[in-house]
Amino acid sequence: MNTSIDLGSTGLEVLGRDECLALMKTVPVGRIVFTEGALPAIQPVNFALDGDSVVIRIGIGSKLALAAKSAVVAFECDEFDEQGMTGWSVVLIGRAEAVGGENEKRRLADLRITPWALGSRAHYLRIVPEIVRGRRILTHVPAV
Repeated sequence: MNTSIDLGSTGLEVLGRDECLALMKTVPVGRIVFTEGALPAIQPVNFALDGDSVVIRIGIGSKLALAAKSAVVAFECDEFDEQGMTGWSVVLIGRAEAVGGENEKRRLADLRITPWALGSRAHYLRIVPEIVRGRRILTHVPAV
């Protein structure tokens, strides 16, 4: 069994797709990166995973709903321990799609995504990842 750690060129542990998705399930907030007025924009959002797709709730007329519809976006989430100087970051890149159909919306409601921000968010946006990348900060390399 190979227990070596891939440290990549940056000295950070390179995470596999499955580990990235598992880590994403441990945090409720991430950031979606989209284009607004030909410039990059970043917005924090509550999310959940549906398989390997990221699902967020949106307001139908929001700038995010308008800008991200059928666009290529990035999504990032992370967790850091300042005292331990450790942490991880996962980035997905894929196409954002508005979720249609009442049956699908009812199914996604079971994910129980609870937006922290005020306002109505009765619609869903799904990000289907084409690229999944993750890195972890290690303060020491475990013995193998």
